[in-house]
Amino acid sequence: MKTIINSKNAPAPIGPYSQAVLAGNTLFASGQIAINPATGKLDISTIEDETEQVMQNIQAVLGEANMSFENIVKCSIFLSSMNSFSRVNEVYGKYFPTNPPARETVEVSCLPKSVNVEISFIAIK
Repeated sequence: MKTIINSKNAPAPIGPYSQAVLAGNTLFASGQIAINPATGKLDISTIEDETEQVMQNIQAVLGEANMSFENIVKCSIFLSSMNSFSRVNEVYGKYFPTNPPARETVEVSCLPKSVNVEISFIAIK
């Protein structure tokens, strides 16, 4: 049994997928990019601003599933350039002050809408 999770406080999917799917007590989330859900526009002025918007979008999806960052057990970070790693890590780390989840970070050749960072996650209730 699965439950589709879509938050109006996170950007609507731009393709045939859901923001997240809850299967039992596990939440599998699609990647979030820096679309501001209030304006529908990308916030890519700096990599820090872009990452902050991504994390706010993740927070909205978690909230819709009655979860928080403490429930995340695994993240995947996709970067357009590994040169952004430390700057993304600085913003990302603020959301996990203790007991951070498992994670991988990879550089990819292109991301949706030519953004610089996309983050997906798995969370457990």
